[in-house]
Amino acid sequence: MPIPLGGGDTMLKLKAIIQTTALVSMPVLGVIWALNLPQMLGMPFVTQQMVAVVLGIAVAAGLLAHPYFRTHVWIDVFLALFGALAWFWYAYNFKPWMVTMAFRTPDIWIPGLIGLVLLAEALRKTMGVIIAGLVWAVAAYGFLGDHIPGMLQASVFAPTRTIIYLYADSNGVPGLVVTVIVTLVLPFMVFGKAMEIANGMTFFNNLALAAVGQRRGGPAKVAVVASGFFGMMSGSTVANIMSTGIFTIPVMLRTGMTRVQAAAIEATASNGGQIAPPIMGATAFIMAEVLQVPYSDIVIASTIPAFLYFLTLFFKVDAMATRNNLKGLDRSEIPTVGETLKDGWEILISLAVLLYLLFATALNPGLCALIASVVIMAVYAVKIRFRFNLAQLWNALVNLGQEFGPLMLIGGAAGVIIGLLNSTGFAFQLSLALTHMASAYGLVALLVLSALVAIVLGMGMPTAAVYIVLVTVVAPTMIDLGVEPIAAHMFLLYFGLMSMVTPPIAIGSIVAARLAQANMWTTAFLGMRLGVVAYILPFVWVYNPALLMQGTTTEIVATLFNTVVAAYLLKLSMLESPIRALPNWLYEAAVMIAGLAVMVVTAAFGGFDLATIIVTAAGVAIAASILWSIRLNDRVVSPQ
Repeated sequence: MPIPLGGGDTMLKLKAIIQTTALVSMPVLGVIWALNLPQMLGMPFVTQQMVAVVLGIAVAAGLLAHPYFRTHVWIDVFLALFGALAWFWYAYNFKPWMVTMAFRTPDIWIPGLIGLVLLAEALRKTMGVIIAGLVWAVAAYGFLGDHIPGMLQASVFAPTRTIIYLYADSNGVPGLVVTVIVTLVLPFMVFGKAMEIANGMTFFNNLALAAVGQRRGGPAKVAVVASGFFGMMSGSTVANIMSTGIFTIPVMLRTGMTRVQAAAIEATASNGGQIAPPIMGATAFIMAEVLQVPYSDIVIASTIPAFLYFLTLFFKVDAMATRNNLKGLDRSEIPTVGETLKDGWEILISLAVLLYLLFATALNPGLCALIASVVIMAVYAVKIRFRFNLAQLWNALVNLGQEFGPLMLIGGAAGVIIGLLNSTGFAFQLSLALTHMASAYGLVALLVLSALVAIVLGMGMPTAAVYIVLVTVVAPTMIDLGVEPIAAHMFLLYFGLMSMVTPPIAIGSIVAARLAQANMWTTAFLGMRLGVVAYILPFVWVYNPALLMQGTTTEIVATLFNTVVAAYLLKLSMLESPIRALPNWLYEAAVMIAGLAVMVVTAAFGGFDLATIIVTAAGVAIAASILWSIRLNDRVVSPQ
């Protein structure tokens, strides 16, 4: 919603004008840069200058987000202007400073100090004290760490040198992360917003309803399918839950799911939005730049894991529906596939254009997303005969700024953290310690520790921030020990992602539980069980990168088949025991162990090794015997 400009106080009006202008100008400037318009017009800007301008606007918008005092709005306005000017000053002086930066003059480090402090404060106002506290803790270490004894002792430089390094160096705040957010993440956010304007959410919901709404446990399966589709638009767990959950949770409750089950299914399904190709979360774009590979390579690598994530969840939802004898929706409540495609064909056209541009051309991914955005808006304009609702377009632009601003602040904070971890030598020391640990206890110990750290850091921090920290200190060690670079980075991405549904914080589970009025703790633990494959697959692809499309076609197909068998066994473990003499708990444990065994052997020996073939065949035999036993008991459990 646009910020209202009403009110009798002049300062309140000024604040509202500045805030709205900031929110709108961020995406506009980002799109202008992504389209390369300054160079076309002969304006000699460089990327760091544009990034600094957008970051300054984001700082201003963040500082205006929540007032300190309702009666002293001028404080917020004053700080916002100073925060923006500090980064504008860097953009204005970028070229001469490349020569004079080493002299550490006050005209560099004083604006730098102001810009960095107000960046941290804007982050606190918009993202909370946890991530802001981490920034301040790392900053304290960067300035005072030389007083710490032992291996944690930091190599600390003069304060002015550190400030200038963070403020003006490409290894600091105006570095890789904020550049990726402006040049790559923003264009895909624009594409998502264009799909939203063209009723993409309604289209994906109706498509999911038409596909699985009538099946056993239909509403829960709709939540899984719709969340996977919507992930292509948002790439955000919370946004996904809020968008699909308001529709799917009430319908799941109406058809017999408990509140906890409905919330857990929605949270787990929505969490997969960040790994659903072709549009993934911001972390995927950062990963592509860090690895120096095309974004399309990240999409290809993520395809099988994302498929297995949603397939396993779909299987488990089917098992829950079977166990609770839940029915699907009535045919009268479900649109036909033909009606759905007729109403939303422009969505499919835009997706086809995007996929073609990403995989068949050498265009920058950001430009691909903007071209696809133009296509969908042009087709939609023709469809509605150019009768656009201007208020809707304005609101969409403001909302885009509200979503984009915090991402820029997180990117700036990541620059502070990465810069200080590297300049103090902490990243090197920790990487060395991890290497020694892995040498003593093996790669598995390093992987388990990395997974735990990712989950702990992710409690209250965005996935992108967790990934950036871990990729700085952990990924180099994993790669040195022989792990494929993309496998190491995907490992860290997945465990940072799963922190959204892992207690004790589990932000995604909290949001879904509130929508369903369910207990957060039971929701989170059930969500972990539903998403268990996401805790296992990363270990598999570290040892067997075929899951990431790395290897021969035979190896990839065999590995995929084995993991599908394992996923189906995990589904069967959620059913009641078909053998009366076998207690439910023992049946569930035995079948789950069988599924895990298939995954472990696939990881250890590859997808086409004799040992893997034997274990997978045993898994198939177990699944077949369970299905036969259930059929004898007149229970039909084949997935619908």
